[in-house]
Amino acid sequence: MPRSPWLLLLILPIAGILYQRLGARNDKKRFLGRGTLIDLEDGGQIYLSQQGSSGLTVIFESGIAASSQNWAGLQKSVSTFARTITYDRAGLGWSSIAATERTPSNIVRELRTLLLRANIAPPYLLVGHSFGGLVVRRFALEHPGDVAGVILVDPMRPEEWPPLSEAQRRTLKHGNRLAMIAMPLAHLGVARLLITSLFGTSSKVTRILTRAARADGQIIVERITGEVGKMPREVWPVVAAHLSSPRFYRGLAAHLRAVPATVQEMHAANPIEGIPILLLTAGDAEPLSPEALQRIAPQARQIIAERSKHWIHLDEPDLVLTAIRDMLEQIRTTTPEAATAVPHAATQSRSPL
Repeated sequence: MPRSPWLLLLILPIAGILYQRLGARNDKKRFLGRGTLIDLEDGGQIYLSQQGSSGLTVIFESGIAASSQNWAGLQKSVSTFARTITYDRAGLGWSSIAATERTPSNIVRELRTLLLRANIAPPYLLVGHSFGGLVVRRFALEHPGDVAGVILVDPMRPEEWPPLSEAQRRTLKHGNRLAMIAMPLAHLGVARLLITSLFGTSSKVTRILTRAARADGQIIVERITGEVGKMPREVWPVVAAHLSSPRFYRGLAAHLRAVPATVQEMHAANPIEGIPILLLTAGDAEPLSPEALQRIAPQARQIIAERSKHWIHLDEPDLVLTAIRDMLEQIRTTTPEAATAVPHAATQSRSPL
């Protein structure tokens, strides 16, 4: 009998690791086939989902730790009148671990390679949420000839960061520490047990785990259930699979570590010239000042999403859908050749990477 506790301590981690590995293997069998893995030059792979087959290509860029599933409902709606692309940035979702720092310029380089290798030709309408708003801004600055329009959905505001305050540094450090703690727990299957209970029917387990968590854990639980609860129910199992993976927490930590370099890079960015720019600002946020809009683009327009918080595309998807329709109509009116472009393979005439 004295040996029983030690035997239990040995068996539980092994059982947890097996539980996680078998679950991850089953997740891939069930869900990975909904999209395509595209090989990159560095040996990594990026997950890509395409819907729709005609019209200008709309590319969705997710927030700092969100995957392509965050756009599932909106992508389905937009694909009825345009070609749509969602993807998982390196380190998130089904994509490989990131090989570079998670700054907009590095992510743009990967996205550019992805589009070339997947034969998705310009022009593009870029739609970016939060951190993704900085990525699409950088893309438009580096490849203006490929971009027909940009929609920023409550974008991250780099002007609010540099120089980083002590409170902001503590917040980033704290988030990174939580991600580092969660990573080994995910390897042991603990994250899968929690996430499965959150998205499943075991409300009793959820209540027990939530009470057992410290305040930080409770905040995470509430945020996950609040945001994901607004997504189509059919994507919940896919999101649960991502959040159960150690790779998610590693990717989250990588994005958080890159925030100082990201805000420095984008705070110094030039305004975007000659491309239609629309900002959708959350109703509970301070509207961008005319000066702040000018720093993004002289021609930038702003609409306040009165009934939304930060996740406007989940709170008011019809507002974002209308914005995309209107932007496509504006592009069609001003540049008819862009709006009628048919997707085709990349050609030698395109600018190099």
